[in-house]
Amino acid sequence: MSWWETVRSGLAAIEAHRLRSSLTVLGIVIGISSVILTVGLGQGAQQEVRDRIDALGSNLLIVSPGSSTDSSGVRGGFGSASTLTRADATAIADRDAVPDAAGVAPAITSSVSLVNGDTNWTTSLVGTTTDWLDVRSRELSAGRFFTSAEAVQGATVAVIGADTAFELFGPQSPVGQQMSVNGTRVTVVGVLTASGASSSGSTEDDLAVVPAGTASRLTGSTGDTVSTIYVEAASAERLSAAYQEVQALLATRHGVTTADADFSISTQDSLVETANETNRTFTVLLGGVAAISLLVGGIGVMNIMLVSVTERVREIGLRKALGAAPNVIRRQFLVEAALLGLTGGLVGVAVGIVGAQVLPHLIDQAVAVSALATVAALVTSLALGVGFGVYPAGRAARLTPIDALRSE
Repeated sequence: MSWWETVRSGLAAIEAHRLRSSLTVLGIVIGISSVILTVGLGQGAQQEVRDRIDALGSNLLIVSPGSSTDSSGVRGGFGSASTLTRADATAIADRDAVPDAAGVAPAITSSVSLVNGDTNWTTSLVGTTTDWLDVRSRELSAGRFFTSAEAVQGATVAVIGADTAFELFGPQSPVGQQMSVNGTRVTVVGVLTASGASSSGSTEDDLAVVPAGTASRLTGSTGDTVSTIYVEAASAERLSAAYQEVQALLATRHGVTTADADFSISTQDSLVETANETNRTFTVLLGGVAAISLLVGGIGVMNIMLVSVTERVREIGLRKALGAAPNVIRRQFLVEAALLGLTGGLVGVAVGIVGAQVLPHLIDQAVAVSALATVAALVTSLALGVGFGVYPAGRAARLTPIDALRSE
């Protein structure tokens, strides 16, 4: 029997038991579609993180207070301790101390309620300096940023994010309109261009930016501490040098060593890697669930092939009596098992691709289905069929004509 005849025979056997075959490959379909969606979610999330962190600026350093240990065991600092001050930001802005920095913007961040008429919206209030817009590489879609004079006076003016503008004012322009921040009337003077989410997952489009003095007055905060210091390096090539300079300067000012720092400095690459590590962890966990489904599907293929061998004992006996070699019998059942696995893989890939088109509308998360993942899924399903078909095929090949015919 030729390979083509073997394939035709396998397809005929599957066609003869369509319902049974469909139920058999269901586990493989679920497993393969899960793999496609899991890998797609992981790749989509990684690309989304990369795109959104790119919006932060490729030359950006983010200095945060507190202390922690990163995944490599090196203490880098991140937490809730208030260890950064406006004086630290002023020191970093000194070109003699940090020659590779082009701009510095300290920021005080807190959560506040914004009110416009009957609309109440909770968002992040960022109190900062006039350098914030350039340091953060942000642009305005309408209006203007607050001026140096307004910053010195602590004027009640604000620049809001695109999401905040929509939630409070709807489709109409918010520029020139007023909103209430903790009971104080604040005039909107500008709207930021939409940029996406930050590395921490909080949206960069849902915030209100005000002068630092205004933020302190609106929130009732006192003291000289800041939540974050944003540092813009002079260029991407000088980012590493700026990192070292800021780290050494703050360590000296705080009386600590760099290994025992009470602050952290994050770069774009470190933020991307941290986010990708998290994505990889979830991908592995979800992939484990999909692997269990594939295992169940493979066991289903083996069980149904054993049933098929039992049902076709007489056919096997007749073919062997007519001179069919054991390898021919083994090949026939292996091809049938492989076809079951491949069928499940094809259907699973189709379901996964359709799911990748539908899922983003349900969970607001990008799904990127790659050709490599699709091919790997098909190869895996084919290998599952062959792997779990080896035992039933071997059992069929070992039957002797006399035993096979006697069993009938």
